[in-house]
Amino acid sequence: MTPTQVLEFAREKGVRVVDIRFMDFPGIWQHFSVPLSELNEGSFEDGFGFDGSSIRGWRAINESDMIVIPDPSTAKIDPFFEHTTLVMIGNIADPITHEPYEKDPRYIAQKAEAFLKSTGIGDVCFIGPEPEFFIFDDVRYSSDPHNTFFSIDSIEATWNTGREEFPNLGYKPRSKEGYFPVPPSDKFHDLRTKMMLALEDIGIEMECQHHEVATAGQGEIDMRFKPLVEMGDQLVWFKYIIRNMAYMNGHSVTFMPKPLFGDNGSGMHTHASIWKDGKPLFAGDLYAGMSQEALYAIGGILKHCGALCAITNPTTNSYKRLVPGYEAPVNLAYSSSNRSAAVRIPMYATSPKAKRLEFRTPDPSCNGYMAFSAILMAMIDGIENRIDPGDPLDKNIYDLPAEELAQIPSAPGSLDEALDCLEKDCDFLLKGGVFTEEVIKTWINYKREKEIKAVNLRPHPHEYMLYYDI
Repeated sequence: MTPTQVLEFAREKGVRVVDIRFMDFPGIWQHFSVPLSELNEGSFEDGFGFDGSSIRGWRAINESDMIVIPDPSTAKIDPFFEHTTLVMIGNIADPITHEPYEKDPRYIAQKAEAFLKSTGIGDVCFIGPEPEFFIFDDVRYSSDPHNTFFSIDSIEATWNTGREEFPNLGYKPRSKEGYFPVPPSDKFHDLRTKMMLALEDIGIEMECQHHEVATAGQGEIDMRFKPLVEMGDQLVWFKYIIRNMAYMNGHSVTFMPKPLFGDNGSGMHTHASIWKDGKPLFAGDLYAGMSQEALYAIGGILKHCGALCAITNPTTNSYKRLVPGYEAPVNLAYSSSNRSAAVRIPMYATSPKAKRLEFRTPDPSCNGYMAFSAILMAMIDGIENRIDPGDPLDKNIYDLPAEELAQIPSAPGSLDEALDCLEKDCDFLLKGGVFTEEVIKTWINYKREKEIKAVNLRPHPHEYMLYYDI
């Protein structure tokens, strides 16, 4: 919609409140509301002011003023608020120069799309993420100096087969056996359907919903692929809808990659392809029906995977999922069938339009705008520099002899290691000014100071189990 159409749409829908939203640096959606009377056509140029020093990873208090300029093409009606509310996603800018702010994740994604076009390689990058999540019924945690714990519960958890539920009717999916029995074992079918339909109601095309492998309500709902920035917008709506629909129904959703010990974690397998002039660039007659450009793109992802993980797997918890020897996609190889490879080539459809790569390492704790942009930049680097991905890994990784397995490189084993990789290998992200040195520096410092250091300083509950009587 244009600004004029947005104002007409608001009047038609009886809107009284306008909610402006934007993504902070680590990846949490932020918002504030104004009455409809404050929105006019000038708002789409002048924007709305706010305190940037209160947003994580952004400005210092002596340079705090910023503006957010609503994007009229993102206008939607919020499905949860009591009063009819128009929501628009905004772009962050300097209040004096109106120049876009370099640490605005959405601006990074916009620059990535523009850089793709400038290379002549393609004109659109399609992204299709598969975010997984857990649905819990009770969540408690504490990180006090004298009291550190977490406690989660689920009506569907295998550990609750003996719980007093008056009556307990059984049907709890066993650990690693949640993929995917019908109800009554699957207790969240109707809730996932509500989530899927709510997403459709706000204009997001959906593909499917199902239970995932883990017990305790692990689920997956898939969106149809979209261009990069649009998918960045959709992912934040996705998380918002999923969380609020669960909350309204007495449940709690988490996108933490590994909330449960001993069961499968939550990934976000990300499908990606590049098109030019309406034609798919990745379809060809080489391995698994892929083109040479597609194989070079895979080479770029595998070469830069360590640095990518600092952005696509950006939490200390991410590396509780990325553990060698399990089903996690930590092996830096590609395959048409092996799901332990970092990159898989889906073989469900043979149509050239369906040809894409699936980067399986990312998880849903990431900031989508930045993660999708980094993936695109790695693919571009692979194509520009003709990076050979090597031979595919079509063998069963668990049957390989130790000497052969040792030849396959692995994704980083910790966030600290991933940040080290990013420090050493960030030039591909800096091309075209998509990511800037200041963005990379701030990201690394924020993660080390606010997250890694904070976790390392605190005793872990399991250390009491190991060492209390030492």
